[in-house]
Amino acid sequence: MSILQTIFRDHYEEMYYTLHPRSAVIENVEKMINCGDPAFGGAMYRCDNCGHLKFVPFRCHSRFCPTCGNMYSIDRTTAMSFKLINAHHRHCVFTIAEELRPFFLKDRSLLNCLFSAVRSVIIRMFHKVNKTQLFTPGFICVLHTFGRDLKWNPHIHCLVSEGGLGNNGEWRSIKHFNYKLLRDSFQTALLNILQAKLGPSFKKVKASIYHNHKNGFYVYAKPNLCDPKVITKYIGRYLGRPVIATSRIDSYDGDYVTFHYNRHEDDVLVTERIPVLEFIERLIRHIPDKHFKMIRYYGLYARHRSTDETIRRAISKEKHRILLSFNRWRESILSAFGYDPIACPKCHKRMSVCELRYNHKHVSLHELYEKTMLRSKIRPPTGRNYTKPSLFMV
Repeated sequence: MSILQTIFRDHYEEMYYTLHPRSAVIENVEKMINCGDPAFGGAMYRCDNCGHLKFVPFRCHSRFCPTCGNMYSIDRTTAMSFKLINAHHRHCVFTIAEELRPFFLKDRSLLNCLFSAVRSVIIRMFHKVNKTQLFTPGFICVLHTFGRDLKWNPHIHCLVSEGGLGNNGEWRSIKHFNYKLLRDSFQTALLNILQAKLGPSFKKVKASIYHNHKNGFYVYAKPNLCDPKVITKYIGRYLGRPVIATSRIDSYDGDYVTFHYNRHEDDVLVTERIPVLEFIERLIRHIPDKHFKMIRYYGLYARHRSTDETIRRAISKEKHRILLSFNRWRESILSAFGYDPIACPKCHKRMSVCELRYNHKHVSLHELYEKTMLRSKIRPPTGRNYTKPSLFMV
């Protein structure tokens, strides 16, 4: 059991009745607490050579879980890398004024406005290069609602191609990013979208923000040498990381949690010791609502046109299957920890699945197949040529 599971299991009822969490929070916390618990089922492996049995419990597949969330991050990173154009990219960060943060915390649907504002700003910047060709870049936006101290700080990380495709199919490399344009345009676009959403009551706040932030909202867009050859590692480090890694949690004594982080301003190591309920509150506020997309594709990465097929990708299609194989459960454990999870500990032969269990009940693969078809409102195939799915068909 991880330290994060212990913290939430000890204070689950206190969190439930004191913090009144959203339904999405309750669902993800319960999944994380029970992740890897044999009582919730798993797969029984058997060695055909010596008969040794090994039970592997199911995982929760929640992004909030430190183990499953890391695996989700790896899968998303791989999927993103397959889309990338074989060109240099620039990592940009779009931040907002501190006065706006409570609006996004109170109404989480406003987080969509951040994506809309970033999209309009980047498209406008590239279209200004040539109004006839209207060069379109490829860019990926990822929403982060947390800072290094785990406090509420919504901002957008954006990976933008340093170039765009024109209307005539010509690719043009663009190295110069106008910081002044990005800052002013992002501020104007976001405030206008928020005013359209919130109505006249937002006018006073909008005027005060223009007065207090005359240079626009801070946008980081400096060249960072994001080479296509190392793009996968770069995405995983900056765009796919979870809220907190368990390695950053130093101690937990039942009442207080101690964790550390490197302060963004000066990279100084900071250690905080806070009450456990405050620590839980800081974490669960970053759990997104169900079906909310934290990663979105725009420009060349969103559209599907025949001209896009001529663009050379950073990773060829021939390598996709090889790279995806490294993300499988067995291969991931083998590469990370150096042992084969389905190798028999006695004779070192490969073990095979002999039984599936769910809530301590035996479940046949045919029964799981029929339940899946029933949920999908599709009848299972019948007839003379129909055979039940074998154990090795899944």
